[in-house]
Amino acid sequence: MNSFELNKILGAILGTCLITLALSIGAGSIFVPEKPAKAGYAIAVKEAAADKTAAKEPEQPIEVLLAKASVEKGQATAKQCQACHTFEKGGPNRVGPNLWNIVGDERGKDRGGFNFSAAMKAKGGEWTYEELNKFLKDPRSYIPGTAMTFAGLSRDSQRADVIDFLHTLSDSPKPLPKVAEGGAAPEGGKPAEAKPAAGKPAEAPKAAPAPAPAK
Repeated sequence: MNSFELNKILGAILGTCLITLALSIGAGSIFVPEKPAKAGYAIAVKEAAADKTAAKEPEQPIEVLLAKASVEKGQATAKQCQACHTFEKGGPNRVGPNLWNIVGDERGKDRGGFNFSAAMKAKGGEWTYEELNKFLKDPRSYIPGTAMTFAGLSRDSQRADVIDFLHTLSDSPKPLPKVAEGGAAPEGGKPAEAKPAAGKPAEAPKAAPAPAPAK
């Protein structure tokens, strides 16, 4: 290989290097990365819901809830548990006990010989309006060990409707609790003590079992 050909090869290599360098410099001048004011990455964080607890309305007393409750709505809600309970007087026990005359009755006893859980028997006491309200909200939390599988009714108004319906299932319905002095029934509501039992309690629909105190 003579010197002329060698110079051509070296010249071609040198020219390629110069073109590559020029392209790199040109690209750098066009695409300039934007440097952040502060080092690091910006992370989007949701604002803490500081007022979440404060915004939650306090639970109303059962007497206030019952003052605006609806027997008809309670009866409709009760249909979801018709496979477990019966309502009519002298009705049979199923997975859960018959619920005729449940309001004011002793907890974990009788009910036509129903086999209550040990937890229910140990709890004792009566099924007052307040006790029904607490139990129906979350059966397993209120009476740990109960055989009641129902998850509960989280809405206050829905529980009140069901309890209002249950109280009519008796030959002599227990009077609904009165709203305490200074705590008038909510707008649109009616005095709890003045609410009549829905017609003839004994004729409550057989196919409308409700979520209620169980085993």
